[in-house]
Amino acid sequence: MLTTLQTAYSDTRAADLAWMLGREPLPALAVLDLRLGAADLQMRLLGASHQVLLREEGATCSETVACMPGSSTPLPLGVSKRLGDREYEFAARVESLTRGQFAGRAQELLALVSDHPHGLVGTFPGSPYAFTAMLAHRTEGQVRWRTWHAYPQEGQLVVTRTRVGVRVPAAAV
Repeated sequence: MLTTLQTAYSDTRAADLAWMLGREPLPALAVLDLRLGAADLQMRLLGASHQVLLREEGATCSETVACMPGSSTPLPLGVSKRLGDREYEFAARVESLTRGQFAGRAQELLALVSDHPHGLVGTFPGSPYAFTAMLAHRTEGQVRWRTWHAYPQEGQLVVTRTRVGVRVPAAAV
């Protein structure tokens, strides 16, 4: 699903993004509700990036990646946490691209996500390549999502990957 977000482009630098787990739902500019197996997943585009709410068999998870006022914690490269009987894994990276590379990558991502039944992308007024995109799927009993936060003025693309699944006990030796 492709939407134009009716707000000013507030994420001005990739370095301003922060990550938080467990935050209450924030006001969203666009929402996509999905049913992935036994999981209810809500992807939310915020004025300051994204939030994902996951509910499955009584377990909940809330991930927020955004420019959050008062937060000085940078976006981590990776996080692994146990959430009850679930494992949560998050990874982030920043791609620095030339103007031409950025335009090409942005076009690919916008085409991929906007037409996908489990995709949500919001473009910001003022630049055709200022966007936040999210794509979710379920595989092997796990819910996974990827996000892309585009900063055309910097030539940077912040890419995140998240996986939430039932904790698999270690095999007895």
